[in-house]
Amino acid sequence: MSLADPASLIELGHVTGTYGLCGWIKVHSDTQPRDHITTYSRLLLHLRNQWQPWQVMHGRAQGRYITLKLHHCDDCTRAEQLIGARIAVTRTDLPQLTAPDDYYWADLIGLAVYNLQGRPLGAVQHLLATGAQDVLVLSGTRERLIPFVWQKIVHQVDLADGRLLVDWDEDF
Repeated sequence: MSLADPASLIELGHVTGTYGLCGWIKVHSDTQPRDHITTYSRLLLHLRNQWQPWQVMHGRAQGRYITLKLHHCDDCTRAEQLIGARIAVTRTDLPQLTAPDDYYWADLIGLAVYNLQGRPLGAVQHLLATGAQDVLVLSGTRERLIPFVWQKIVHQVDLADGRLLVDWDEDF
């Protein structure tokens, strides 16, 4: 799988700062749970307009953030060069899903969303974690925010057909 192909990558977070003098970096993690990003032995960082592989030596939750120690990142000067880098893994690096109805957030991106009456509402652009529930952000004739509440609002996720069925009035 080519590192240059962004479609083959799943973004997990980004580098927000440095930690200490020995090259550790602070990371904003989009994984659930957030410290799950520390379980990967290899991450890809987007630097100078390309994805580069980095071996993870150590990782841990450190208060409100995650810290990682990467191979060949041995001082704060080198760690500072990584600030702002997006972090990803290849799809094959993700843990295998065990249930047939399981999916990753990345699987939902681009799905066409229809309400129960069959009206198109747009396509999933991304998801937001709000604490109460995840929110689908749709693009279309206008941006829509739809709470991802299984069975109450989201009735069906059909990855094979690229569709998501929701109980949502198109005027909301």
